[in-house]
Amino acid sequence: MAVSINVTQAVGLICEALLYGVYCVLFITSVIILIKRYRVSNRVIWVANCLLFTASTAHFALMFNHFYITLENAPFSEFGNETPVLMGANLMISVVDVIGDLLLLYRCWLVWGKNFYVIILPLLTALGGFGCILPIPSLLLSIDPTSPVPPIKIVPLTIAGYALPLCTNIMVTVLIAGRLWHISRIPIVDEHGKPVILKIATGGRPMMLIIESGALYMVTQLIFVVLVAVRNPAEAVLSLAGTQIYGIASTLIIIRVGLGISSEQTMSAMTQVEFRSRQDTTDMRSVSS
Repeated sequence: MAVSINVTQAVGLICEALLYGVYCVLFITSVIILIKRYRVSNRVIWVANCLLFTASTAHFALMFNHFYITLENAPFSEFGNETPVLMGANLMISVVDVIGDLLLLYRCWLVWGKNFYVIILPLLTALGGFGCILPIPSLLLSIDPTSPVPPIKIVPLTIAGYALPLCTNIMVTVLIAGRLWHISRIPIVDEHGKPVILKIATGGRPMMLIIESGALYMVTQLIFVVLVAVRNPAEAVLSLAGTQIYGIASTLIIIRVGLGISSEQTMSAMTQVEFRSRQDTTDMRSVSS
């Protein structure tokens, strides 16, 4: 028995409502931390945080408004039908996705010493995915607005629209984790004057936490791409809930930045330790001479 799109949309809205509550708490926490600790003066973090929450809130508001109007003025059987309001909500999903990707790209750019060439390919895949998603709502509206899954004609475009951001997330997560692992192995000189490799404890923790934060984002996208590829009606549930998951994953990273335990601060601390170790080595050689 085929699952009605109205059922999947309703279940998805309930899941999104619960996750939006979690997101609100995390967003308020992130704002308090960023204001109270004065650790982050970077406007990019503030803008990304506010834009993410605004886009996620707009999506939930549009969906809830559509649900309310449908219950009041139309049969519930029309809840899942594509409308201009739902087209706007679908656009907000992609906006949240691309903002989250850009935030990860920004942090990757910082971790790699502001090397733009490192993020060129992930940036292109993120923008390419967003470009693929933009025409989908209007195509769905013109082809079959009552379809519980994307029509066959637009499935390849839909898959590309979500697979490309997934590639971005995978590449950025690997780049950040690999860079942190590399710089955590700092060469120093021990008390006997012998070079050793010091594995700083704070280097492993941020790497693992970054991987976990990226994994939350990445797993959601991966499952959604698979559901779209097999044309499973459950993709409607994840498309709604995933919007808030994208915001939650990104806000967790922002909270880490505010707490001073992000990769940027870790890298800065490691650089200072490395500089001091090299300076000590030079001083020891000067004394020996």
